[in-house]
Amino acid sequence: MPATPRPRRSVLYMPGSRARALEKARTLPADALILDLEDATPPEEKEAARGLVIEEMRAGFGAREVMIRVNGLDTEWGPADVAAATAARPHAILVPKVESAAMVVAVAAMSASAPEIAIWAMIETPKGVLNAPAIAAAHPRLAGFVLGTNDLVKELRAEHVPGRAPVLPALGLALLAARAEGLACLDGVCNAFRDQSALRAECEQGRAIGFDGKTLIHPDQIAVANEVFGPSEAALEEARAHLAAYEAVVAKGGGVAVVNGRIVENLHVETARRLLAEAEAIRRLEADMG
Repeated sequence: MPATPRPRRSVLYMPGSRARALEKARTLPADALILDLEDATPPEEKEAARGLVIEEMRAGFGAREVMIRVNGLDTEWGPADVAAATAARPHAILVPKVESAAMVVAVAAMSASAPEIAIWAMIETPKGVLNAPAIAAAHPRLAGFVLGTNDLVKELRAEHVPGRAPVLPALGLALLAARAEGLACLDGVCNAFRDQSALRAECEQGRAIGFDGKTLIHPDQIAVANEVFGPSEAALEEARAHLAAYEAVVAKGGGVAVVNGRIVENLHVETARRLLAEAEAIRRLEADMG
């Protein structure tokens, strides 16, 4: 079975220009953090934010996965952001508005001195969605996609509506491209951060579609994302039952088990093992975060 990726149920954007917010991030139960030098940082604060993020990276953020979202390479800040992020050694560099494989290759070349740093691509424009298969296959260091649904809605001239029907085709295309290349894929943000029911609906939809987790804009969203994107106890019990039944059948020379009147084959066993490994990875991460 392939190695289980680290949990990414909740991935919280943190403004790179706010020292108190970055300090607070160390106490939050988010699986991962995105230290944001782009949208969450106004132009007049970008230079200072870059220095602050590098300083905070030296202190570390515990067991959490940390990405630094740089400004676009076509901006006056982008190249310097990539150079600084490379020196800071986060887990990943997140590149905004990726529309071609060449953009990923360029960031890989600029950060070649730190090949251990993963690259993540934000898919948030029509061109990015349509080129998602080529982007997903662009470079071995590319580890995942982050969906930028706010920008996507804007570019489509669509509307934010319950159920997200206007962007579902784009979400599906990006997810298909990511999975075809074995990449992780994170759902976009829910803007109504005080509306827990709306957040839960989006998380449940994203989980059903196949996303690994939800990007978040407020700490109050973490608990719901962790709950929905983590395997439920009922799902874990079913996984254990499937695995035990299948292994018992295989030990007798068979290949198909039956649990509660339903066939359990190898594909169901793969899913069961993945869920159990996911639960164990979450347990370890939460223990490490204290």
